Amino acid sequence: MPHSPHNPARPADTLVSVDNVSFGYGPRTILSGLDMQITRGSVVVVMGPSGCGKSTLLGLIGGRLAASEGRVFFDGGDVAALRRRELFALRKRMGMLFQSSALLTDLSVFDNVAFPLREHCGLPESLVRNLVLMKLHMVGLRGARDLRPAELSGGMARRVALARAIALDPELILYDEPFAGLDPVSLGVTLKLIRELNDALRLTSVVVTHDVDEGCRIADYMYLLGRGTIIGHGAPQEMLHSGDPEVAQFMQGMPDGPVPFHYPAPDYRAELLDAGGARS
Repeated sequence: MPHSPHNPARPADTLVSVDNVSFGYGPRTILSGLDMQITRGSVVVVMGPSGCGKSTLLGLIGGRLAASEGRVFFDGGDVAALRRRELFALRKRMGMLFQSSALLTDLSVFDNVAFPLREHCGLPESLVRNLVLMKLHMVGLRGARDLRPAELSGGMARRVALARAIALDPELILYDEPFAGLDPVSLGVTLKLIRELNDALRLTSVVVTHDVDEGCRIADYMYLLGRGTIIGHGAPQEMLHSGDPEVAQFMQGMPDGPVPFHYPAPDYRAELLDAGGARS
């Protein structure tokens, strides 16, 4: 397999490098001039308000989207320069946990986790069985292997999706809002699994979330997106005590500040008095 162009400036311990990346849909800019380094073995949390481009960033790392400017490197290779076959091979080195869990509804828990093994590995069924039971045991759901997704709670579904994400022993796992909609116990279990699996399996994790407390509990390093760019980054304690007003507003959940409460609009008093501009 031919090598793709490499990033000569990439440190040896960097698994993912996002270099001056911009992306948009037509005239609408989503991300602009992003620079990020994801260190091997770390849990990197990407935060920001809804619609700021967090999930778009995951699409760029996984090669589902292509940057309009700049480049994304995975293990030194330019993701956008890969041919279709090479991109599929690269994705086997990544796991993805979707916000909705995205389990296949007509398959059992066991078959959901077995699916990537059967599709990509050509292993005998006896070995597939042992690997699936191992992954389900790691997330505490070996006993739920015969259940269907409709029989699972939201937290259980998220754990099954995590077992499927690690089925191929990836180097990188991408988490898209893994804490959304979970009760406190399920949330605590998910936090524990992300951190412990990352360390035990020597993974690298990129966790997209807008939950400050949860992000700070598991992160080695954090990036905060806003206005399509990075407005702050650092270790959790640095971010929590940042002197930057916009970073402080997000981290402390203040309703008003540099990010205003009101969406841009004409002067309220003038608009009320402008009878001619009233909508019919």
